Amino acid sequence: MGAKESTVITVLVNGAKGRMGAEVMAAVAQAEGLDLVGGIDRGDDLATSIQQLKPDVVVDFTIASAGFDNACTILNNGARPVMGTSGFQQAQIDTLSALAKETGLAGLVAPNFSLGAVLMMQFAAQAARYLPDAEVVEIHSPQKEESPSGTAIRTAELIAAARTQSSLTPKGTELLAGARGAILHGVPLHAIRLPGVVAQQSVLFGGHSETLKIEHHSTHRSCFMPGVLLACRKIVEQDGFLFGLEHVMD
Repeated sequence: MGAKESTVITVLVNGAKGRMGAEVMAAVAQAEGLDLVGGIDRGDDLATSIQQLKPDVVVDFTIASAGFDNACTILNNGARPVMGTSGFQQAQIDTLSALAKETGLAGLVAPNFSLGAVLMMQFAAQAARYLPDAEVVEIHSPQKEESPSGTAIRTAELIAAARTQSSLTPKGTELLAGARGAILHGVPLHAIRLPGVVAQQSVLFGGHSETLKIEHHSTHRSCFMPGVLLACRKIVEQDGFLFGLEHVMD
């Protein structure tokens, strides 16, 4: 199912009363070429809302435990999901890809909608070709439901896929369990939760007598809005289910 003939893309926001949802509501309402048709939250029925409002796109910023079911509901009711809710597993992405093909609709899950954060991940993948030894440190507010963040997991996946040589196996003994963080594809991931933080991530690489640090800071939730708006505009032109904002960044 391709884009509608109308140049205006209608958008429904799920999780509209949350901090990110409120930002999305305001951004979509002011965006050229997008029409905010509604905002729903806990207690509202997602399927019924889609059937009544008939949005082209549903932007979902709810909670990780609800994300997969919400994406399925959105596709099954004729809209395109743009998922800011994180915590998706590969098996769930595979299921959503099959459902998108079945329904003829596109969808997108983005571990991070910040353009700078996406660039950070891409730069980290480039660096991993030459400096395979890397660790990731991410910091979010205590309200973040899952650890490590989807951005950290995606960064580790990109690093692992880009490496042309293996990394060193961490040595030593953990005096406290978890001191070296979680290990994904040979990349240690460290999650920190502190008040006063929106989102931060550092990717550290070590080589022969040198280190490299790639760092990104989100200082306000408004930094995610250009990516959300880009996804809303681009997803109506896509086919299939996409993982990562980079797939719609020209």
